[in-house]
Amino acid sequence: MPSRLRPLLALTTSLLLSACGTSLHRAPVEDRNPQPPKPAAAAPAPAASTPAAPEAKPLPGAENAGKPGYYTVKPGDALIRIALDNGQSWRDVAKWNSLENPNRIEVGQVLRVVPPGVDASAVAVKPVVTAKVEARPLDAKPPQTSASAASAVAAAPKEPAKDAAKEAPKEAAASDDDTLGWAWPVSHPVSAGFDEQRNKGLDFAGKPGDPVLAVADGRVVYAGSGLRGYGNLVIIKHNNTYLTAYAHNRAMLVEQDQVVRKGQRIAEMGSTESDTVKLHFEVRKLGKPVDPAKLLPAR
Repeated sequence: MPSRLRPLLALTTSLLLSACGTSLHRAPVEDRNPQPPKPAAAAPAPAASTPAAPEAKPLPGAENAGKPGYYTVKPGDALIRIALDNGQSWRDVAKWNSLENPNRIEVGQVLRVVPPGVDASAVAVKPVVTAKVEARPLDAKPPQTSASAASAVAAAPKEPAKDAAKEAPKEAAASDDDTLGWAWPVSHPVSAGFDEQRNKGLDFAGKPGDPVLAVADGRVVYAGSGLRGYGNLVIIKHNNTYLTAYAHNRAMLVEQDQVVRKGQRIAEMGSTESDTVKLHFEVRKLGKPVDPAKLLPAR
């Protein structure tokens, strides 16, 4: 290189090195997609107060739970069973408790099972009535009286009240002891005896159609098949102490509220809700099953 160019080259190099040592400033960059600022964390909302559950409406009669003369409905109960177990007619129980539909009772509902105004420990004799109605479901309405029947009733003399009292069985007004003049319901021998846990009455084997007889005077308080396990069932009330029940009949020959006499044919033996033809017979004393053999006369 010519010596005269060397100073120029040195100057140029010095200027370049000086420029490299100078700090560089970037041009500002515009953000084309700005992000919104993050909101401040909100204070936790106060817990919503849970609305108070509505109070359960008490079931009818709940104030009488546990009192003598009242019964608290349990799962699986039926009005017929409750009445039978308390020695009453289901119609009376329905009336005392103002049940609009006797087939609808609620678990926990408390039912009066003694007449209003009567102490539960006392026994009041209820006279047998002669009114007759057709056997029908518990919730069926009574049939309308025809015009001819109404006129016949209107034309009847007004004295029969005395005659009706004469026709009522004497035993219906008897004292609440064992002096009802019991008779056997069938002529067959006993095929299964009383057992308080397994058999609440006596069983009698027989043939279809064999007669079933009332064991004492009384009034039919039920004739139907609404009590599970009993088939066609007749229940007779003899006084306020005793009921008798006749189950598994092929046919029932009496109607609800009909007055019957001791020895009267009330049904025919059958096998409804039973594996064999038989009569299942029960005696209830104040609703409690008792051994009929201790009441029936010796053979």
